Amino acid sequence: MAVRAVRGAVQLERDEAGHMDEQVSELLTAILERNELTTENLISIWFTATPDLHSDFPAAAARKLGIVDVPLICAQELDIEGAMPRVVRVLAHIESDLPRSEVAHVYLGAAGALRKDIAQ
Repeated sequence: MAVRAVRGAVQLERDEAGHMDEQVSELLTAILERNELTTENLISIWFTATPDLHSDFPAAAARKLGIVDVPLICAQELDIEGAMPRVVRVLAHIESDLPRSEVAHVYLGAAGALRKDIAQ
């Protein structure tokens, strides 16, 4: 099996812990399903959040989904003027037989505008 990276993002409607949990869970579930992965395929996950999100750690949603033995880390995005607000991004390292060209990167809702070149 090869090591691959899969990207994703979601824009939150509001900075609220329960909402973040719901939206990040939906994003992670979509990444797993669209790439036919289980938690056993996960190597590590990086989460970033825009500076306007303060309510919770995005990684907390992964733990609630049962992703408990995978290294997770959260970081803050650069505070760039004009950037889309309230966005959580994911970079997951996975083990997969998929060729790079077939990895499904998942951008939910308005976050699809961030990477029209790879969003599926």
